[in-house]
Amino acid sequence: MTTWFTRLKEGLKKTSSRLSEGITTLITHRKLDDEMLEELEELLISSDLGVATAHDLVQKLSKKRYNQNITSEEVREIFAEEIEILLTPCALPLTPIGASKPFVLLVLGVNGSGKTTTIGKLAKQWKDQGYQLSLVAGDTFRAAATEQLEIWAKRANVPLEEAPTKDAAGLVYDALQKAKERRDDIVIIDTAGRLHNKTLLMEELKKIRRVIQKIDPTAPHATLLVLDATTGQNALTQVKVFQEAVDVSGLIVTKLDGTAKGGVLVAISQQSALPIHAIGVGEAIEDLHAFSAKDFAKNLMER
Repeated sequence: MTTWFTRLKEGLKKTSSRLSEGITTLITHRKLDDEMLEELEELLISSDLGVATAHDLVQKLSKKRYNQNITSEEVREIFAEEIEILLTPCALPLTPIGASKPFVLLVLGVNGSGKTTTIGKLAKQWKDQGYQLSLVAGDTFRAAATEQLEIWAKRANVPLEEAPTKDAAGLVYDALQKAKERRDDIVIIDTAGRLHNKTLLMEELKKIRRVIQKIDPTAPHATLLVLDATTGQNALTQVKVFQEAVDVSGLIVTKLDGTAKGGVLVAISQQSALPIHAIGVGEAIEDLHAFSAKDFAKNLMER
């Protein structure tokens, strides 16, 4: 069986190859000088690690090895160590345990982010761990989202609550009532794939939160934003806007296997300071995994 570390390595190959080749091209058995540092900083920025993070990384490298001979392997090792340090505070697993039952998880994200698929994978993983849970098809604006969630609900053998109308808030209210009667451990609520600049959809999201809190004032217990790594810097904008509209509590970053700019995860972590609970590198259930700062940093800088 393929290990998660191997899947992650393969998933980050587009990004790691770009970084590795760039570093190898720049480090040609010469001393680490200002020109080389500037070129390395530009390489990190172009890989979407973010301007501030790129500057910080080359400054750390400079302090350790300035005006000394250095190899590309040594540069990658130092960058991996520093990236791990930066990411470690953000690497927090999502534990669906709260003071009250059910644990209510509200999931956000724009269309195409992998939001609905992520919900399905979480449901299957938690069901296999012995939790009793249900799903709520609150993405009432896109019929395909409900159909997709229905497939995952059957796969995970969990109830799916859906509505014939587009009244997402009403659906959520009824679904939570049923979940409490069944004594579910977890309820995962899908929401419309909101374009973050659509004011009306954001207002509806706030309405859903108000409805949830009528049933349980402490809920939602987690509000998760799913981000597509292939969108690069646009993902940073999504985090900012969603945070302003709703109290986002954590992130999942998907599709790291589909981009050469997987370094955006580092930029996201530094800009938002939100926990990164999990990352995705493929379509299979096992391709969504708890985020490890060490594994990510090592594979990001792997040759």
